[in-house]
Amino acid sequence: MQETRNEKQVASKKSSLPSSILFEEDAGAGLEKVKNESIALPILKLLQNVSGEAKKMNANYVEGAEPGMFLNTVTKKLYNGEKGITVVPCHYKLEYQEWSDFGTGSVRPENIYPDSSDILTKTTKDQIGKDRLPNGNYILSVGQHFVLIVSEDGTTEPALISMSSSQGKVSRKWNSMMLSLTMQGKNGPYTPASYSHMYRLKSILNTGKGLEWYGYSVQKIGPVEDVAIYERAKQFYKSLNNSK
Repeated sequence: MQETRNEKQVASKKSSLPSSILFEEDAGAGLEKVKNESIALPILKLLQNVSGEAKKMNANYVEGAEPGMFLNTVTKKLYNGEKGITVVPCHYKLEYQEWSDFGTGSVRPENIYPDSSDILTKTTKDQIGKDRLPNGNYILSVGQHFVLIVSEDGTTEPALISMSSSQGKVSRKWNSMMLSLTMQGKNGPYTPASYSHMYRLKSILNTGKGLEWYGYSVQKIGPVEDVAIYERAKQFYKSLNNSK
């Protein structure tokens, strides 16, 4: 059968494309000066009943989004919260965020303080238990978990999970799970790196005081068995620590 003109054009176009070998040889070129502070790290957001992304008439609505789902705020990819996702924890830090009451300030923290700050000594508890500053703003203690999300096909993507308020207990429990891990080495027992193990992150519905909200559930899966995933997690950890 004689080739058509279109088939020849497609074949010619394919033959002119650079090979994957060239791509690998030039890996990272042009990105040398792109540091972590120049990258929008995706936040893995747990959607609530009040989340605009889960409301069809809201300007921020994401197609297919429902309360209880996880949302990648950069790619807008959705994850089934009931089914859960597999993550590798790579880095953790605690920070204190200063917020103004809803409707009285910006939609982001007014200030962010490191875990070494004495900012909580300058606050007093209000009638609902919030740590209030003299200026009227309140302080949230936020556990920041930097993770790799691992898909079923082995691909990974970095994300930040923020846990505060009622989820602070989940954050502390997760940290305790990681610190309690013990493995036997040539020099005796040791605590492996946080990125040595994988965890299942799900969303669960909480109720209390007439309210409903979705929270996190964390379960240990086991050691990372794929060397490539382990190396990616290790590099992510190093990139976060080198940016300090």
